[in-house]
Order: sequence, then C-alpha cells, then structure tokens
Amino acid sequence: MAKSKTVYECEECGYQSAKWNGRCPECGAWNSFSESVPVTVSKSTGRQTAQVSLSDKIVELSEINVDADVRYLTGMKELDRVLGGGLVKGSIVLLGGAPGIGKSTLLLQICQYLGENYSVLYVSGEESARQIKVRAQRLGVDTESLYLLTVTDAEAICSTISQTEPDIVIIDSIQTMSISSITSSPGSITQVRECTNLFMHTAKNLEIPMIIVGHVNKDGAIAGPKVMEHIVDAVLYFEGERNLTFRVLRTVKNRFGSTNEIGVFEMLDKGLSEVENPSEMLLTGRPENVSGTCITCTMEGMRPILTEMQVLAAKSGFAAPRRMSKGFDFNRMVIIIAVLEKRAGIYFGSLDVYLNVVGGFSLTETAGDLAAALCLYSSILDKPIDPKLVAFGEVGLGGEVRAVPNAAMRIKEAERMGFEVCILPRQSLRGIDAKEYNIKLVGVSDIGEAFKEFKKYNS
Repeated sequence: MAKSKTVYECEECGYQSAKWNGRCPECGAWNSFSESVPVTVSKSTGRQTAQVSLSDKIVELSEINVDADVRYLTGMKELDRVLGGGLVKGSIVLLGGAPGIGKSTLLLQICQYLGENYSVLYVSGEESARQIKVRAQRLGVDTESLYLLTVTDAEAICSTISQTEPDIVIIDSIQTMSISSITSSPGSITQVRECTNLFMHTAKNLEIPMIIVGHVNKDGAIAGPKVMEHIVDAVLYFEGERNLTFRVLRTVKNRFGSTNEIGVFEMLDKGLSEVENPSEMLLTGRPENVSGTCITCTMEGMRPILTEMQVLAAKSGFAAPRRMSKGFDFNRMVIIIAVLEKRAGIYFGSLDVYLNVVGGFSLTETAGDLAAALCLYSSILDKPIDPKLVAFGEVGLGGEVRAVPNAAMRIKEAERMGFEVCILPRQSLRGIDAKEYNIKLVGVSDIGEAFKEFKKYNS
C-alpha cells in the first residue's frame, strides 16, 4: 500500500508546499502552515467525459418565487438584528467565539422558540445526549421538536438530514466533524474545508438553514482555513470577557443583511439574556464626584451606545512612566497625551496614566478622543466632570476637534438617557436644529474650547 504524501497547507490562503515554511510565499502570513494530507480523486476509467446539458435548469430571475416566509425568527431580537431579520432558508451561518463565551448556550436557547413551529436537529460532536439534556434543563429548554444527534461523521449527518428533512440544523462544532475518506484528523484544514463544503451543498439543495459553531485559535480568528469563511453565508463573532457578564455578537460577513449591526447579551445563571438598552447597563454604578470620568457616545454599527471612560493620572515611581489602556486604543491614547502636552501645555512626563472603558466594552472609533482628552484634563486637575455631561469628537494632531458621523443619533441617545449638556465638534452642528432637542448642545473647534466648557460645567 502506497504511503500518503504529506503536504503543508497555509491556513490563510490554502497555498500548499512540500515542506514547512515560516512565512507563506503566497499571502505573507507567518506561522500559518499546517500538515495535511491531500484528498485523492479517483480518475475516470474512460478518456471521454459525458456531456451534461444544464439548459433545463436555467431560470429567469423574474420567475423565481420568493414567499414571505423566507426567514425564520429565532425568538431573540438581538440575534435577529445581527442576522438581518432572521435565519434565511438554505443559508449557512458560522458562529465563532472563545471557549466558554456562550455559543452553545445561545443556540440551545433559540431552540426553545424555534421548536414551537419548526423541527430542529441539534448535532453535537463534543457532548453526549445526556450532557445536552442537563444543560437544557438548566436553561429551561423543554420543546418536543428538538432532536439530538451525537455523531461526528459528516457524510452520515448529511444523509440523515436528507432522509428526515428537519426545518433547521445546528452543528456543534465544525472542528469535531470528519469525512472517513480523508485520512487527516478532525479539525485539520482539509477536514474543516471539506466538511463545510459538504454541509453547504446539503443546506442549499434542501433549503435548510444551518448554524455551524466554529472554535477560535489563539489569535482570535476562527480555527481552520480562511476559505471556510468564504463558503458560508454569514460569519458571526461572540466577544466579551469571560469574567464579565457583558457579551457582544458582531457580524463580519452577511450576504442577506447589513454587517453594521451588533447584538448585546448578558450572561446570567439561566443563560443569555438580551440587553435592549446597552447604555443603561454600561452606566449603572457610576461613581459620584470623582475626577477623570466622562461619558461618550460610540456607534456600534447603526446603534448609538453610551459608555463611561475613566482615566487615572498619578505620580510615577519609575524613571519611565507607565501607560496602560483597556478598551481604548493604546496608540490613540499616547497621541492624545502628546497633543495635550504640545497644544495645551499639560505635561504628563512624570505621571503614570491608566485609561479604562467600563464594562469590558471596547471603543473602536475615534469619536471617543474628546472624552479621553477631557478625562485626562479632569484627572490632572483633580476636578470632577458634570455627571450630566456627554462628549464625543475626534481630536487631531493640531489640537482641533473634528466632526464624526451620525451626530444626530448620538445626541438623541444622550437626550434619551437624561443628559443635559453635550460637547461635540462645531462642524457636527451643521444641519442640526438645537431647538429640536431638550439637551444643550455646545460646539467646540479645538481642545482649548472644550476645556473652557469643562470649567463651566464641572461640579
């Protein structure tokens, strides 16, 4: 029996090499090569290939019937928001996240609502049926239309799906699935790619929506080849700190909806609970009369969220002062400190600076620059900021405060949460009628004007 030839394949682009390389010559990724066995395809005995006509399968776009029941609601508005309105028939969704973040919990919870009108097949390659039953009892899932299958053979699973034709299928997880004809171990690049292809063809042919759970590697990306994310219709990421209850569901790819939506959840004893008002949750427990804290408004997709930013500037006991940031870009914080030293004459050379965004939330846009500058100024003066004040805007290297998008939505969110003063870029006030809002709008053009307004409203 001939020995199978071993090749090394890049996890990012799929480039194959006869030897291991530290860097992929195709895409330039480092440490991305993994050992795999190529899939052998049997050659046809005849030299001539039969001609297949597909003319009978060609249809006009206008002839395709799209009924109203093209999506399945999951029972969780936050998840439906991220999916673009629900699960699309025949779609395949990839759900990734760190271990213990709540992927399996979320999927088992939506089975309770989906089981009221549809049949759900839950395929698990990691847990036994008894373990799933224990977790279902804890989550309060007792629907009779939920069926369990604890196998790892992808071909047998697809055959069972074709015979039983359930309405919805959940695969937990893709790294445990394998095809017997492929000699590589489960979780390898070849196995993950071929199993995903097999599930994709099954979902498209039978028009059954599938949700596939994918584990992540140490870099935070979904383990397996990058081509797997190209095969599926939607890629969702579960984010959050394991020691915190706050969870964020983001969409990276969605063929049937927007990628600018997020879902917010809270992990409780009985599973995940939807958070319809993230601003209220993040602002709970704010300290009173404490310097270095300010509220800013960030946009997560098309959703404005108010978050609390804290800064502590203290005398350093080291020759080189420490700079630490959590939830805010570290390089951005260093730039703002340099701008304050150069443009405002506020020096931090002998001070340790610690910046934190409360609740484990991460600010990914530059709209939090102005709030960070106000926090730094408040901390160094040891004067608290008015608790009814909110600020947002981008700070440039010249000390100017630049406009940010969706200013009207941010103002409405601050007004809804009961804030009285909003400091924002003067350019963002163009086209906004201040009389329409019950919040005082203060436009500033540079950080000097922002600090003057801070002195007016500091408590």
